[in-house]
Amino acid sequence: IAVADQPGQKYNRVWIPDPEEVWKSAEIAKDYKGDRVLQLLLEDGTELDYPVDPGSLPPLRNPDILVGENDLTALSYLHEPAVLHNLRIRFAESRLIYTYSGIILVAMNPYKQLPIYGDAIIHAYSGQNMGDMDPHIFAVAEEAYKQMARNNRNQSIIVSGESGAGKTVSARYAMRYFATVSKSSSNAHVEDKVLASNPITEAVGNAKTTRNDNSSRFGKYTEISFDERNQIIGANMRTYLLEKSRVVFQSENERNYHIFYQLCASARQSEFRHLKLGSAEEFNYTRMGGNTVIEGVNDRADMVETRKTFTLLGKEDFQMDIFKILAAILHLGNVQIAAVGNERSSVGEGDGHLMVFCELLGLECSKVAQWLCNRKIVTSSETVVKPMTRPQAINARDALAKKIYAHLFNFIVERINQALQFSGKQHTFIGVLDIYGFETFDVNSFEQFCINYANEKLQQQFNLHVFKLEQEEYMREDIPWALIDFYDNQPVIDLIESKMGILELLDEECLLPHGTDENWLQKLYNNFINKNPLFEKPRMSNTSFVIQHFADKVEYKCESFLEKNRDTVHDMLVEVMREGKVCGASGSECCSVSFFPFGSMITVKSAKQVIKPNSKHFRTTVGSKFRSSLYLLMETLNATTPHYVRCIKPNDEKLPFEFDSKRVVQQLRACGVLETIRISAQSYPSRWTYIEFYSRYGILMTQQELSFSDKKEVCKVVLHRLIQDSNQYQFGKTKIFFRAGQVAYLEKLRLDKLRQGCIVIQKHVRGWLQRKKFLRERQAALVIQQYFRGQRTVYRKVAHSAVTGGADPVHMSHNLVLKMLEEHKAMILQKHTRAWLARRRLQNIRRFVLNIQLTYRVQRLQKRLEDQNRENHGLLERLTSLAALRASDMEKVQKLEAELERAAAQRHSYEEKGRRYQDAMEEVLCHLSHIFSLTNHSLSTEKMDNLTKQLFDDVQKEEQQRILLEKSFELKTQDYEKQMQSLKDEIKALSEERSQLQQQLEAERLASDGLRGDLARLSKQAKTISEFEKEIELLQTQKIDVEKHMQAQKREMREKMAEITKQVLDSYDMEEVRSRLSVEDLEHLNEDGELWFAYEGLKKATRVLESHFQSQKDCYEKEIEALNFKVVHLSQEISRLQKLFREENDINESIRHEVTRLTSENMMIPDFKQQISELEKQKQDLENRLSEPTEKMKGKVEELSTQLSRSQEEEGTQRKAMEAQSEAHSRAKERLTDKIQELQEASEHLKKQIETEGEVKSTFQLEASRLTLENRDLEEELDMKDRMIKKLQDQVKTLTKTIEKGQHVYLPSSDVRLSSGPKEYLGMLEYRREDEAKLIQNLILDLKPRGVVVNMIPGLPAHILFMCVRYADSLNDADMLKSLMNSAINGIKQVVKDHSEDFEMLSFWLSNTCHFLNCLKQYSGEEEFMKHNSLQQNKNCLNNFDLSEYRQILSDVAIRIYHQFIIIMENNIQPMIVPGLLEYESLQGISGLKPTGFRKRSSSIDDTDAYTMTSVLQQLSYFYSTMCQNGLDPELVRQAVKQLFFLIGAVTLNSLFLRKDMCSCRKGMQIRCNISYLEEWLKDKNLINSLAKETLEPLSQAAWLLQVKKTTDSDAEEIYERCSSLSAVQIIKILNSYTPIDDFEKRVTPSFVRKVQALLNNRGDSSQLMLDTKYLFQVTFPFTASPHALEMIQIPSSFKLGFLNRL
Repeated sequence: IAVADQPGQKYNRVWIPDPEEVWKSAEIAKDYKGDRVLQLLLEDGTELDYPVDPGSLPPLRNPDILVGENDLTALSYLHEPAVLHNLRIRFAESRLIYTYSGIILVAMNPYKQLPIYGDAIIHAYSGQNMGDMDPHIFAVAEEAYKQMARNNRNQSIIVSGESGAGKTVSARYAMRYFATVSKSSSNAHVEDKVLASNPITEAVGNAKTTRNDNSSRFGKYTEISFDERNQIIGANMRTYLLEKSRVVFQSENERNYHIFYQLCASARQSEFRHLKLGSAEEFNYTRMGGNTVIEGVNDRADMVETRKTFTLLGKEDFQMDIFKILAAILHLGNVQIAAVGNERSSVGEGDGHLMVFCELLGLECSKVAQWLCNRKIVTSSETVVKPMTRPQAINARDALAKKIYAHLFNFIVERINQALQFSGKQHTFIGVLDIYGFETFDVNSFEQFCINYANEKLQQQFNLHVFKLEQEEYMREDIPWALIDFYDNQPVIDLIESKMGILELLDEECLLPHGTDENWLQKLYNNFINKNPLFEKPRMSNTSFVIQHFADKVEYKCESFLEKNRDTVHDMLVEVMREGKVCGASGSECCSVSFFPFGSMITVKSAKQVIKPNSKHFRTTVGSKFRSSLYLLMETLNATTPHYVRCIKPNDEKLPFEFDSKRVVQQLRACGVLETIRISAQSYPSRWTYIEFYSRYGILMTQQELSFSDKKEVCKVVLHRLIQDSNQYQFGKTKIFFRAGQVAYLEKLRLDKLRQGCIVIQKHVRGWLQRKKFLRERQAALVIQQYFRGQRTVYRKVAHSAVTGGADPVHMSHNLVLKMLEEHKAMILQKHTRAWLARRRLQNIRRFVLNIQLTYRVQRLQKRLEDQNRENHGLLERLTSLAALRASDMEKVQKLEAELERAAAQRHSYEEKGRRYQDAMEEVLCHLSHIFSLTNHSLSTEKMDNLTKQLFDDVQKEEQQRILLEKSFELKTQDYEKQMQSLKDEIKALSEERSQLQQQLEAERLASDGLRGDLARLSKQAKTISEFEKEIELLQTQKIDVEKHMQAQKREMREKMAEITKQVLDSYDMEEVRSRLSVEDLEHLNEDGELWFAYEGLKKATRVLESHFQSQKDCYEKEIEALNFKVVHLSQEISRLQKLFREENDINESIRHEVTRLTSENMMIPDFKQQISELEKQKQDLENRLSEPTEKMKGKVEELSTQLSRSQEEEGTQRKAMEAQSEAHSRAKERLTDKIQELQEASEHLKKQIETEGEVKSTFQLEASRLTLENRDLEEELDMKDRMIKKLQDQVKTLTKTIEKGQHVYLPSSDVRLSSGPKEYLGMLEYRREDEAKLIQNLILDLKPRGVVVNMIPGLPAHILFMCVRYADSLNDADMLKSLMNSAINGIKQVVKDHSEDFEMLSFWLSNTCHFLNCLKQYSGEEEFMKHNSLQQNKNCLNNFDLSEYRQILSDVAIRIYHQFIIIMENNIQPMIVPGLLEYESLQGISGLKPTGFRKRSSSIDDTDAYTMTSVLQQLSYFYSTMCQNGLDPELVRQAVKQLFFLIGAVTLNSLFLRKDMCSCRKGMQIRCNISYLEEWLKDKNLINSLAKETLEPLSQAAWLLQVKKTTDSDAEEIYERCSSLSAVQIIKILNSYTPIDDFEKRVTPSFVRKVQALLNNRGDSSQLMLDTKYLFQVTFPFTASPHALEMIQIPSSFKLGFLNRL
């Protein structure tokens, strides 16, 4: 029977209601037997008698293993307390804000910035299945995007929740995800415009409320359009129900819309001064809430961001027009309306704010003042102007302000839509709905009524969608479908929107001229009280009504319902606005016409076309507009696939990660999450695939059941056996469906089975330990008994001997003497042996101490040397910096001196000009005086005086200016001199400091040289350490042998002593001896009756034995010395053989060069054949005409034959030399075999002499086997040389035959003749300018690396290119060389571009580009690149041109190729990383699946191709082998492998951070195992020094962190010390995500996490959670000189380069 059928069983844990925590956990203390009371034990240990109804016991609690699941539907018991507890654990303890609940994503507002929204997170979720990663808003966005792309069906993401729950932020992140993953290739930047619309709409539509600092006061549906390639092409925005009343009224601690405060904060900027604004405290519309500032928000900075995003929508004048209207609204709010009596009011025409309002909007001030206080009433017969009271005038002013702002908001939205328009055709779209959730306040008005009406419609759509998905799942799995009861809220929707419903009655009352809120409310009472159960009248109020919504009952105040629904402005105010400069075309409906200064009028279209009434009195109300737009929204949502995000506000105090159970459960009930749970729980909520069930519960299966091949049948048989009630589960096509509680029951069975298995293991281990202890005690008891019985036996014998001693005294004396003698000899032997052992021990200890001291001194000197080197390096760097500083100072001094010289020159020029000017002025004065004398009669004296005075004044002014210039010049000169002096002093100080540093550096160098000498001396001494150790081991072996020989000699000595004693005793008369003994001597008789006197007689025999033993010892020592000499001789022989082997290698190298030369000559054979065929055609004519030259030719042929025979003799000589070398090797082999034989014979001899020679013998055998292996290697080398000699002989024969065929050929002239020896090539390739394009085409563009690479030298195309470059350089033709280099570089770029996705081609050309670059460096003539060149290579250097610029260009090209090369490798291996390293179980049988939820069950893609760790290693091996085959430099290979390993570690670690189900101890073991495979691969490829292993260190530490114990303070300190490569954010994330797989594992407690976090607070590392997978290490291209001689390089025919000619 399942546990679900026994909810009252003892020890079951249940949930009971609690007034504070909503639900509280308790344990059943006693089995429930149908009583009215259930005895419970609370978690704090208190007992409780809980009253219960026998029909409904408290809900059961889930097993701990199921708590904290990613999906609430994975819980076995689905009810409210289980959901609440799971959310609390995830949010408050694990710090996870997202949780799935079936198709809903529940998002808890953390009130804290979290590092989980970066681009790295977006890329991590891109392309992933929804259930594979942790819940996230990006996962929902990816699912919507994937379904749109796959099914070509429109999608919607519905984000809802209370104010302050995080709706706006969630919608913004979803839109940013789409903009990031679907970027278009065009330059339109549509994604940026889509994202830029968010700051604009938030500025004009968001405000601070008591619940949220950035609350959206409108609903928004953003429709993002995609083309056929699933790239964003545009967007469109629809808005719903802007809260216009906020413009003119705000409650306490609330603010108006953000844009007003941003304007006021920027009022003092020059571009806003014409708006005549001030601080926000100066305006009525912005100061009502009392606090105009939000903590942590900079309104001025936000204004900059708003203006920046506005530029995407229009030009500067467009922004200014909007700001003018906003400023005008603020000034309108400050217009003072005064009461004139009781019936009238007025506005002064001199009101400053009114004048500014009219100025900004271009209105006539008097008319505005008139119609703010009056209204026109038009009747059929007359028109009446009626004055308004002051409250009526204020309402009219506020209505105008609200209307202006509403039209401005609609206009901005329309301009956003215009900016996001697209010319192409929309293929699909994804809509993001950010709309208000269910609201209930202390006072609820018209806005809350409309909001809750919209939520009723959305909840109905949500219920139908969930019901539909559930039905489809059952039908897909062939499960019988039973009707499920779910809440249908159609009745409450009918109450609101049906005919004669609440909205229609409201519109009807608005049409009446004297309609009031009270009349409308009375109609509601009359129509619905006692007729509709969903409508109620409050008991204590006559101005309110109550509606029973799906979430809760809400009481609405009827005050202002009619006014807000009408939303009217007086007609004359509208007319005044139209007559102003900002007015546009007239319209019959004032609210649909924009009266702002933009080119054309904007008509705000309603969401659904509504027939416009003929009369202006029948204006469309706000309620009817909202109902129409809501109808259109529901049509749109029903035509799309919806995805739901429910935002939850965890507490009202905005505290980070604080969980208020009351507030959370209230929102869960309101947002439909619990309704989803209830629908799921009614049927079969737990669903497992057959493979998951088999893997998880295989432990419950019997051996017979496991033997079945069909796993599906096995699951059925097991379930029939475990759960007898077949109604508790159903078998589908691919899944098993369980009712609530059955998974918990199976988990209990599994846990019991595991616990029983643990008990059995513990039983056997404990039994084994106890048996081992018992056997040890039994053995000890037997030993004790043995000794006790032996002692008792000896005692009895002694007693018996004492009793019968007088009967045989001679026998007793004999035994006593023997015993004494043995003891004495044993003491002597022990004395010498102990002395020898002590001496040997002292020598060994002394050697060990000396070795340790020597090692310590070496290490200390090395450390001192390293410190000295570091200090020298620092001094060098300081000296370099000082030199650079001195150079810069010298440059400054030179500049100052130049400026001083220029200033002096200017001074001289100024003085010269002054003198010339003074002379000129004197001449002018003389001339004027002369003119004055001549014109004395014609001019008046007064005028001349004035003229003269004016001229003198001018002269004085010029003189003063000159004096000022001179003074300023002098001051500047003095300043310059002071600066120069200070710089000279500084230079002098720097020079002195430099000399001091040089002296210090020299001293340090001397000290360093001394340390190096000491280090070399100590290194030489250290080499003897190994010899000492070998000698110590040998001596220890000898010691053991000597001890064994001593024991053997001791036995022999005892036997001989017994014989000698017997002989001595026989020679004496025992009676005579007894008579000579005194009474004291007789007391020395032993139990055998032996005499003490015999002891004196045995001394001589003992000395004989000692001398014999000493001679034996000397003999053994000599033999050991001889053996040591043989070992030394054998070592010398090995070194001699190694020297011979090196000589053999040198010979092999020379043979290899000879083979290369002969191969090059062999390549010329086809040319010889072609020449011979041409010459044979001319043979007949030449014989007829030239007989004498034929004779000469014969002579030349004879000479050629002689040369050929000479060459054959040389080849034979070489072959004989090689044979002689082979014979020498054979002789060496024989000698080595003889030595080994001698060694084996010596070992046999030692074995016969010394029984325990095992260790020495094994050492010699190992050495012999090693030498045998070396001998075999030598034999293989000799065989290879023999085969090579035969190959060379065959080539020589072929050449001989070819030359013999041409012996009778005659060359007609002296210009064409057969050379007397082999050709000498220059390492150049001759080509013609017209063949350059063909060269690039065949060598670069058309060359295929596959099939060619294996049979040619690395970088052959690069060498051919360089040989052509050498040819152009030898011609000194700059144009030819420049053309070739440019063509080659462009060809490489082109082939890389054409094959940008071909890894082998990129690898091939990266290798050749690097080889080409190295050739340009190697043959450049620069000394740093010529160090490893041969003499011939130095002769091949370029002579005429410097190609360093082209080297830089080639280096840049190589970097580009390398980056593309890395990208291709990363793209190929990245899909394998997570399945191979994270998901694949390298250690079979230690992992287990946990129950999964709806998201895992309904993943979009079924991954059938599962990658394993082997796939990753095979891909790495493919990369490595391809790079090696293409001749890529080993250093570049190491850098590429390091980059790949970094990617592997980063991708795996990033995925681990985002997958809570992978954070377990067992998964840590799997990761550690997979990392060891990667390390083993590095060792196999000899890449351990590539630093690739270090890039895996963060992943290794994460795996260790998953496995380590996480309980005590010492554990926290160990984590702090060990996890140095992980940041604090990453460590805390892993600890919070740690998930036990079984109940045997324990969760990480929040207190432990806080301990670790406190330790990590001191770290200054990054706050980023994810590693940057796009990070690239800096690449360096090492210079490696080419070992290939250019003159030896041949061009394969497959290259099709026959037009090139080798020079």
